[in-house]
Amino acid sequence: MPLTPLDIHNKDFTRGFRGYDEDEVNNFLDQVIKDYEIIIRQKKELEREVNQLNERLGHFNSIETTLNKSILVAQETAEEVKTNAQKESKLIIKESEKNADRIINEALEKSRRINIEVEDMKKQAKVFKTRLRMLVEAQLDMIDNDDWDHLFDTEIEEDIPMEEPQYSSQNS
Repeated sequence: MPLTPLDIHNKDFTRGFRGYDEDEVNNFLDQVIKDYEIIIRQKKELEREVNQLNERLGHFNSIETTLNKSILVAQETAEEVKTNAQKESKLIIKESEKNADRIINEALEKSRRINIEVEDMKKQAKVFKTRLRMLVEAQLDMIDNDDWDHLFDTEIEEDIPMEEPQYSSQNS
């Protein structure tokens, strides 16, 4: 157990035949007591500071641990966000490609239908033209026919009274 200033102060030395000068020893002991008290106070102060610093160190270590955990969580979250964004962009691209394919297929199908309709109209126009030509040619043949000529050659007799044609309401 270490000495206290009180232990030093209360220490009695045995006196020898020609011992030390009592006043000199007492003055020296008084000085040792003062110095020892100062050292003890400094030690207590330093221990108090060490305790405070240890508390602060513990606090900073706690903050460091929390910050490290926060950084890890932030990094994981950033990776997760990045991964989700990549997945979402891939889905958007796939959906866009599907829509583009659908639009292209619809346009091609519409183009095919229009081409078929155009070809049908061309065929119908050719048929109409052919029929019209045949009708016009038949009419021209009828006009050019010699049967008309004998009508112009016959004379009408003047003795026969001409009757007015009677039309019935059913004929119209």
